[in-house]
Amino acid sequence: MKVLWFSNTPANADEFLNKALVGTGGWLKALDNALQNKVDLHIAYFGADSIPFKYKNTSYYPIYKKVNFFIRNISRYINYPSKVNYLTEYLRIIKSVAPDIIHIHGTELTFGEIIVNTTIPVVVSIQGNITVYRHKYFIGIEEKGVKHFFDKKNTIGSFFLKNSFQFVYEHFNLQSINEQQYLAKCNNIIGRTDWDRRISRILAPKSKYFHCDEILREAFYSNQWVSGYPRSSNIIIHTTTGNSLYKGLETLCYALNLLNHVGYSIEWRIAGINPNDLIVSIVRHQLGKDYPSKGLVFLGNLTENELANKMLEAEIYVMPSHIENSPNSLCEAMIMGMPCISTFAGGVGSLIRDKEDGLLIQDGDPWAMAGAIAELIKDQNLKVNIGKKAREKALLRHNKEKILKELLLIYYEIFTL
Repeated sequence: MKVLWFSNTPANADEFLNKALVGTGGWLKALDNALQNKVDLHIAYFGADSIPFKYKNTSYYPIYKKVNFFIRNISRYINYPSKVNYLTEYLRIIKSVAPDIIHIHGTELTFGEIIVNTTIPVVVSIQGNITVYRHKYFIGIEEKGVKHFFDKKNTIGSFFLKNSFQFVYEHFNLQSINEQQYLAKCNNIIGRTDWDRRISRILAPKSKYFHCDEILREAFYSNQWVSGYPRSSNIIIHTTTGNSLYKGLETLCYALNLLNHVGYSIEWRIAGINPNDLIVSIVRHQLGKDYPSKGLVFLGNLTENELANKMLEAEIYVMPSHIENSPNSLCEAMIMGMPCISTFAGGVGSLIRDKEDGLLIQDGDPWAMAGAIAELIKDQNLKVNIGKKAREKALLRHNKEKILKELLLIYYEIFTL
């Protein structure tokens, strides 16, 4: 079977191009590796040129964004380019590859234009959902708080920095409109949680829903968290997150401040954020005296192995987001057997059962987050048991052979409809 992906990230093309895209599309790289010997796999993605190439057993088709410097920069402050800008290029690749099935990864970009412009069967994987993410965008830090931060700076540079959050929200507005239009026309959906299944019944009511889990990065299968690992005198907590408003950094920081005040000696390591990232400045401004004076360690972007090693050094993993589908960062912690605390956001309820293989708390509640951390610190048996059960569940959920079988069955069912 010949399968053509349209993807936001280049999967393993970055290896061929000698680029280290830390933390981006890791699960797609793993799926690319696993699937390329099962089907004739072709992957289209946005790249720096438009020259096709083959690496290992996968064929890659970069889509070059022909946007000059002026348009690229002014587009930060206006709507995205027309959603049909690249349709001609998409259709050219489809004609060249002549696939049996087209698999679109993600719902927010213009790949959705393909759905009604081809007779080839199309299936769309829900990664996140911009429509819901937009709804939750300012849930932790209100829009007026972000505006006040920039108004207080009152510089030309601060105006341009607004793109990072306020203008991204405006882009989310347009993307959510596009996403809703695409999903309304979609016949086949792949998801993995109760959350994405439920929202797809509303946003893609004509579609057939297929369940298929995700393959994780190799380092997290092969490394296992062990209780009693030699650790520092501080209690090390780990979080992997990103430079976004809805990732809950303000809840995390407030929770750390609470733990500091009641006497815990915490070192809270945060991968994926640098200390000079904009989200850190905004959270510090938002919390004021409640921003923790000690204990925060920003690790920045780490390679797969660096991240796994840092996680092994921690005692607890915490996921503070206000909205997620099935965050790979949490899944990676679970499959390593780490004791996990997570907000009950989006699809997380399909990953963790409270007090069985993790602890769930309401998103945006730093007191419950701090209390859950204190609970695991004081109850060693609970901490070890939920970590053990998390690994058992995750090894089944992310079993590579199971996932490959699921995906191939989906492809063949859609192809033979």
